[in-house]
Amino acid sequence: MSALGFDHPWLLVLLALAALPFLASPLRLSSMPSDEVVPDDPLSTAIGVGLSVLGALAIAGLVLGLSGLHRRDQVIERRGVGANIVLLLDRSSSMDSTFANRSPEGREESKSVAARRLLTDFAARRPADRIAVAAFSTAPMPIVPMTDHHEAVRAAIAAIDRPGLAHTDVGRGLALAFSMFDDASSETSRALVLVSDGAAVIDRRVQDALRDAARRDPVRLYWLFLRTQGSKGISDKPPPGEPDIPQVYPERHLDIFLKSLGLPYRAFEARGASDVSAAIREIDQLEQRPTTFKETIPRQDLDWLCYLLAALASALLLAAKLMERRLEEGESLGG
Repeated sequence: MSALGFDHPWLLVLLALAALPFLASPLRLSSMPSDEVVPDDPLSTAIGVGLSVLGALAIAGLVLGLSGLHRRDQVIERRGVGANIVLLLDRSSSMDSTFANRSPEGREESKSVAARRLLTDFAARRPADRIAVAAFSTAPMPIVPMTDHHEAVRAAIAAIDRPGLAHTDVGRGLALAFSMFDDASSETSRALVLVSDGAAVIDRRVQDALRDAARRDPVRLYWLFLRTQGSKGISDKPPPGEPDIPQVYPERHLDIFLKSLGLPYRAFEARGASDVSAAIREIDQLEQRPTTFKETIPRQDLDWLCYLLAALASALLLAAKLMERRLEEGESLGG
């Protein structure tokens, strides 16, 4: 199929009018047979042909513009070194506090601000990546679909600095993240990066859905755990006599659940911005694989180019018309 299309193809029959400049001249006629008494002039002949061509271009440009000439959307295959990455960002209200579990003051950064800054740098270092961004708190929310347009990715990451909500529904957030890998994403270059400062109990039905998604769309899974001072860690075990249940140790049990999915999995426990930076650098090094993906290039209107061509050709014809002068009788007879 041709890459070019027309909104009103029936207007193309008017292209036949582009032959008119070769059949009739817009210059003023003279009653004197001056062409019989003046020697042949190759330059004048070339100018005459050029004026006819300009007239044809002006008509053709106008017709093509009116017909709505455009380039159709196209699917192209691209190759690079990187990955197809979904960034899943925790937007619970606890992310708005610092790693020391207090409100940011002075030069202190909240966990969300530190994550935003470092993830923006991460995306900037990986121009060949396709990245999608999602967030979750009380409910999951897609922010930007899988794309290699990193301006949109940077804007999506910047949105995590908005005030968060109270709850952390990490299970539904993970389910959304799995669904954001499109058909153009190579299975060998899929990575899901969960950035969260805590966990919560995942409903059994959501657990089953996540296991199905992991079997259907295998990915490499990373959990960047932003641990708040005084909170329980991923590897903390309950003391003797205390129940080892998700309600009491949600981070530990989320880690156990993610390991059970049968996916390549790494957990990073960060106690400050420097730990976050080191973890992101390690993920950056791990996710360097050849990627092949398809991208849809949207339709591009070309009518403005047609109108520009018609305007330029018409301007040159007008200039030629203004420079035209009538040959006087004495001049035609050689003075």
